Amino acid sequence: MNVGPQARPMNLAFDEYGRPFIIVKDQERQKRLTGIDAHKSHILAAKSVANCLRTSLGPKGLDKLMVSPDGDLTVTNDGRTILEKMDVDHEIAKLMVQLSKSQDDEIGDGTTGVVVLAGALLEQADVLLDKGIHATRIAEGYEQAAAIAIRHLESIADKFEFSRDNKEPLIETAMTTLGSKIINRLHRKFAEIAVDAVLSVADFERKDVDFELIKVEGKMPKRVSDARIAILTCPFEPPKPKTKHSLLVQTVEDYEKLREYEHNKFEEMVDQVKATGANLVICQWGFDDEANHLLLHKQLPAVRWVGGPEIELIAIATGGRIVPRFEELTAEKLGRAGLVRELSFGTTRERMLVIEECANSRAVTIFIRGGNSMIVEEAKRSVHDALCVVRNLVRDSRIVMQVADTETPGLEQYAMRAFAEACESIVLALADNSGFGPIETLGELKARHATEDNPRLGVDCLQRGTCDMREQKVIETLSSKRAQLMLAVQLCKMILKIDDIRAMEDKQEYSYPMG
Repeated sequence: MNVGPQARPMNLAFDEYGRPFIIVKDQERQKRLTGIDAHKSHILAAKSVANCLRTSLGPKGLDKLMVSPDGDLTVTNDGRTILEKMDVDHEIAKLMVQLSKSQDDEIGDGTTGVVVLAGALLEQADVLLDKGIHATRIAEGYEQAAAIAIRHLESIADKFEFSRDNKEPLIETAMTTLGSKIINRLHRKFAEIAVDAVLSVADFERKDVDFELIKVEGKMPKRVSDARIAILTCPFEPPKPKTKHSLLVQTVEDYEKLREYEHNKFEEMVDQVKATGANLVICQWGFDDEANHLLLHKQLPAVRWVGGPEIELIAIATGGRIVPRFEELTAEKLGRAGLVRELSFGTTRERMLVIEECANSRAVTIFIRGGNSMIVEEAKRSVHDALCVVRNLVRDSRIVMQVADTETPGLEQYAMRAFAEACESIVLALADNSGFGPIETLGELKARHATEDNPRLGVDCLQRGTCDMREQKVIETLSSKRAQLMLAVQLCKMILKIDDIRAMEDKQEYSYPMG
């Protein structure tokens, strides 16, 4: 077989019978980066994402205004939220977004710091690559340095003593994570709410907190005392055949019979509920006007269209059972609460149902109100961070007072020294965001670390006159700091081990816009 001149080498090959076949499809239309060029592309993308978050780090960090394609506005300095709202195309930039999500899912706090640290590690790796150090050696050095740093953190960590009666240590820790949020003027109030919510559902024997029992919400007769609640997942409507059917109504008598049948079925359902002693019905589905009229006539208040998660939380809180059919409802399956009342608020007179004095308090709802939806959404994110920090302390009560500087002793290798310099980027960012001279602040801290041997020294962002984080009550959980180091190093290792990129040229995957 003759191959024309348009055939490209390495694009066409022949088997043992002389038959041609394509090795790489559309190779002439693909763009390829290999070796140091691929590493440079990855590092540039990661640095661009990290630089976007750098100014949001710390208590004096700035907020970002994100505008969605639909025109919705989001004002936040939460790292995960910023990255989720960013429109990134580069694969490595998407990995940075996943890094922030992993930190938020695992710990709940430190989503900005972990991205800034990863960007600094990759920036230092860029310098080492220019010196001719292999990417694999850099990744191994980072892993060794991270192991030393984590051992150092564990050696300086303090044990945090707290209990249900002694909540102040937990409140102080929650206040630290709320200090950089938009709600920092009321950060003690929000910290107390978060601590009370976690302690209500915490299992100290297992050292665990079930977040499914905590609901953060952003927005009949008005009052029922000594409520006995029937929790139903079956609708108030007449039964329907499960197979296809047709109903022919030809006369007025037929219509009357049908209406009477439905009315009797509605009365039967209401009587079955009343017979159990229930004085309140919470139903997952709806009911029509006739059912609503009968419920009011029988003095049986009801709430309809309650979502599945809310139904489960109500059942847990009141000690009731979720009933799928009216025939299965009994007095033993009723939930109980001391008071159920309806609240209305705001200029739009929005309404919500409050269930209080429950038999089982291991289900909590945090209700947040604000002047606009942006404030409410940011407050919900802030409360979530505080809840995660308190949960982490319940699981592991060790803390570190320093939030900015992690010393790594024994820096013999280039990569380990680069790791230490990358950790200093957190100090530089905090000082810069606070309006201080970054180099001057870093030099002063390093000098004091060397002379005072005090691992609790950090940046005095709030200008309180002391750099001792213990005196300022700036507290961070050991699990959060450890997760930041481990996740950032693992991401850097994964990125540094990629040395070949293939992409279609028309997609332009590897031109990353700066800023």
